[in-house]
Formats: sequence, structure tokens, C-alpha cells
Amino acid sequence: MIDKIKILPDAIANQIAAGEVIQRPASVVKELIENAIDADCETITINIKDAGKTLIQVIDDGSGMSETDARMAFERHSTSKISTTDDLFSIQTKGFRGEALASISSIAQVELKTKTNENDLGTHIIINGSEFVSQDDINCKTGCNFIVKNLFFNVPARRKFLKNDSTELKHIITEFQRVAIAHPDVAFELYHNQTIVYKLESSNLKQRLINIFAKSIGKQVIAINVNTNIIKIFGYIGKPELAKKKTGEQFFFVNNRFMKNFYFHKAITLAYNGLLQRGTKPSYFLFFEIAPDLIDINIHPTKTEINFEDANSIFQILMTSVKETLATHNVTPSIDFDTEGAVDMRLLDKNKIAKNPDIEFNPQYNPFDNENDAKSFVIPKNYSVNKPKTDNWEQIYDVIKNDTNKQENILQDDEPLNKNNFLNIKEKYIISPVKSGLMLIDQKRAHETILYEKFYTKIQNNFKTSQQTLYPININLNQTEALIFEKIADDLRDIGFNFEKINKTTYTIQGLPTFIENSSAKEVITKFIENTKYFDFDIKADIKKTLAIMLAKSSAINRNRKLDTAEMREIIDKLFACPSPNYTPEGKKIINIINYDEIDKLF
Repeated sequence: MIDKIKILPDAIANQIAAGEVIQRPASVVKELIENAIDADCETITINIKDAGKTLIQVIDDGSGMSETDARMAFERHSTSKISTTDDLFSIQTKGFRGEALASISSIAQVELKTKTNENDLGTHIIINGSEFVSQDDINCKTGCNFIVKNLFFNVPARRKFLKNDSTELKHIITEFQRVAIAHPDVAFELYHNQTIVYKLESSNLKQRLINIFAKSIGKQVIAINVNTNIIKIFGYIGKPELAKKKTGEQFFFVNNRFMKNFYFHKAITLAYNGLLQRGTKPSYFLFFEIAPDLIDINIHPTKTEINFEDANSIFQILMTSVKETLATHNVTPSIDFDTEGAVDMRLLDKNKIAKNPDIEFNPQYNPFDNENDAKSFVIPKNYSVNKPKTDNWEQIYDVIKNDTNKQENILQDDEPLNKNNFLNIKEKYIISPVKSGLMLIDQKRAHETILYEKFYTKIQNNFKTSQQTLYPININLNQTEALIFEKIADDLRDIGFNFEKINKTTYTIQGLPTFIENSSAKEVITKFIENTKYFDFDIKADIKKTLAIMLAKSSAINRNRKLDTAEMREIIDKLFACPSPNYTPEGKKIINIINYDEIDKLF
């Protein structure tokens, strides 16, 4: 029998390992930056070309490596961080598995220039796709200079699955932000295609957040600092006005390592209960300090998922701490002391003797007598058994019955039976009886759909026409948003925007499309940037529809808006005049009908 089992060559084994560790250019950036942090550097410079597909260069001024260490670092499972299995449960550094450099060198062309402070000359190593090319002495600065070229050049099947440059750059920026926030004491510079994206000086945590996101974030976050015998939690949580519909500003760090934890995210959302608009997510930048033996980092190749020994206790500590911090800064909703209709809870008088309650009953009550079924066994005081019936109830019933018959004859389809018979519940939904049951309408979605039809018609008639603004409108962006804005700038000009660049992150708008008002210009551009930031959004693909949706969303009534009868009637009338009243342009349901059969089943 022919033997089938064989040992894989090192090059293939490294490429398989790379499939877990190196998923895209951002993974390389993350691993190299973390290695620089572990080397106790003070400054890190990152140069990116073509979103990392062509070049990734990471330069640090850390401790560097000796000639032997530099060569050994590219071998699989070579590490200076662990020696025994017990070390896995006392990890304080970033990388420790010894897979990163071996994986990177197996799917790219890699150069390393490194020198320690004790040596006069450094080491220059070149490796192409796991194939060792050369190792020479070189004159270089103390620290490490990694150059990674042509990622996945020898694995074309992997390279073709990379996204476009803007998407890959967003992933790089995300990984960069995670490390930069965790280490505000380290200075960072990030360049893309020789254009500076971030230049961050060494600072405290709050200043680092301001430099990464925006100046306004300094006034929109609240400091939190809690120390227990289980865990220490510190950092910043966002005020409700900082909450956003998209994810992106939720950061957990454990012993200065970024992590994802949906369980702890739930604790924070519960703490914000009642403070945020529906569909928005709170922003937070929270650091956990905990004994390394109480967590397990070694559960995922990217090391972003971490197990906690006592997660339930940390959940309660986190939720309570966030609640208390919000309350301390008067962010929580005020307590309503309105006692109208409340039960009167009287204090007991200790000197007063309690008496048995007086109960009157009907001694002639017979539970088996059908004629007495409606009579109560217990009769309250001042109750008369011979209490007269409601006067003229037959006439009232006839009026209701006749009115209902008239409504049913008028209505042919499921439209409101009576255009004055509406109910606004929870300040979100409109309820009206229809022929088949009860109709529920989402008032915000209904209004968005009505406005969408209005704006879409207006855009069709005035597309690509521009008007001068009454006064210049300044838009201040952070560095990430400015990059995205540059990408969509030509598309915005094509549809009627006229603007100039003041500096790297500030633009002034001097002209707008005729269908956009001055007051909504900032919001429209912000939403364009947001869509492009989180999705591979093509403005030109369906610009008219997208613009109409954005304008409708920005102009529609708030979800917590109490409507009077006239407003509800107007919304319903205009909704049913739309071509598609049941769904929004984005495909979300507007109307639900609960049939009478379903209501009957409830009883």
C-alpha cells in the first residue's frame, strides 16, 4: 500500500499559517506596529503605498535586534515572549506566538534593517516568499525598519480577493487607531502614497482622542475611573450626543491590548438605556487592567477575542460604573415625581390597634343560580343591589352599529375607516381601524417615504444645477474623513457642489445643488462621507435616489414626536398617494395590519 501522509514543506506551511494571521494589508500593519511597541520605541513611522498592496514600511526607534535575533525572528514559532505554557497566562506583551514575521515573509518580499544600541553596525536581511536571499551588515539607526513589498505576490488567489484601495486603507486606519489609542505616550506618523494621514505627538489619552477623531470630541466625552479588587476600569465614555448609528467608536482595551467583546458592549448599552435614540450606539474608549492569569488571550489568531475568568462580575461592575458616571455628570434622565394616580402608601401608626376589615356580603347569593351570575358575592359599602341600568343604552348601541356599517360600506380596501379615528402610540406609531383589522404605521418611515417622493421629483427636474450659498459654509473633518472627502470630491462637484480646500481637514462650501438648502448642506455631505466610510459606496451609481433618501432622512420628523389628528391624517393621505406606500425606498416596512382573526385568537 502506498503511504499517503507526508510532511508539508516549510514554505507551504508558512503560507497556511499566513492565511490565519495575515488576512489583508491591515494585518501586516498591525503585527509590525505591535512588534515596535514591544521593542519599547518612542516613535513609529508607517509608510503605505496603494493601501499596502505595493508597500508597507514600519520604522521604529526601539531596542532593535542583534544579527542572530534578526535571522531567527523569521522562523516559525520563534519568540522571546514565552518559554513554558504557564507564560501564556501571564502575557503582558502584544505578539508572542512567533508566527507574524514568518507568515509575512512567506507571502511577500520582505526587507529588515535593524541595529541595537550596543552594536556599531546593523543587519540587513532580504527574504522573498519564505526564500532566504541575503544577510549583510549595514549602517543604520537603532531600531527596526521593516519593508514589505508586493503582498500576496506568490499567492494570486489570495491577492485577487483584496478590496479596492479605499476599503483596504480604511482597515489599515482602523488597526492604526486601535494601537495609537492604546499607547498615547508613543508618537505616530502614518503616510499613504506620500501624503500624511496622521501625525500624532506623544500625549495623554484625551488629547490622543482629539487628535485622532476631532477637536469636538474633547467636550463630548466623560472620564470614568473605577478600581475594584477584580478589575480596574478607566478611560472615557461618550455623551448621548456623540452616539452614532454606525459602529466605529467603540473601543475596549485589556492591559493595553484591543479586544472585541459583545457581552461587555451589552453592559454599556444597558447603562445608556433611555438616553439614546433608537438605532444609535454609544461611543466609548475603555481600558481594563486585570491580572494576566484571569484572562486567556490565546484563543484566536488575531488575539482580539479574550476569555475572562469572571466575566459576569465584570459585566455588573462595568454597567454600574457607566451608569454612575452618567448620573454624576447629570446625563441620566430626571426622575419624575408626579404622584397623580399613584397608590397612597401611608405609614403605619405603631400605637394604633389594627382592626379586622368590615366586609358586607349577600347571604342570598347562589353560585348555581344563572340569574344571579352578574351579582357580586361581596358588596361594597353604599352599594345598592337595585342600582338602575344605564339610560338609553339601546339607542347608543344603534348609533355605534349604524356608524360602523356606514364605514364598512365606504371602505373597499385596507385604508382607514374613519379619517379622524387615529391613535398615536409611543410617539412612534399611528394606529387606525381598517376593514380587515388594525393598521399600524411607522410615522417616521412614512414621512421619509413622502419626502423621498417629493425630493426625488425635485432632483429629477433640477439635477446638476448649482446655486450660490447665502454665506460660505465651513466643514471641519477629521483626517480619515478628509481622505474620504477627497475621494468623492469630483463626484460632488458633478452634482452641483462648489467648494474650496482651506487646509488639510477644512473645506468651505460656496455653491450647492438647487435642491439642497443651506441648512442641510453639512448633513448631506457628512452622510455621503459616512456611507463611503463604512461601505464601498459609489456616488455615481444612483446619485439621484441616494440624494433623495438622504434629504428625506435628514428632514423627516423625529421618532419621538407626538402627532395630533390633523398631522396623522395628512401623513396617511400623502402616504397612500405614494407609488409604494408599504415600503421605504430602502426596503423597510412601513405598514403592518393585524387581522381581526389574530386579535380574536388573543382572547
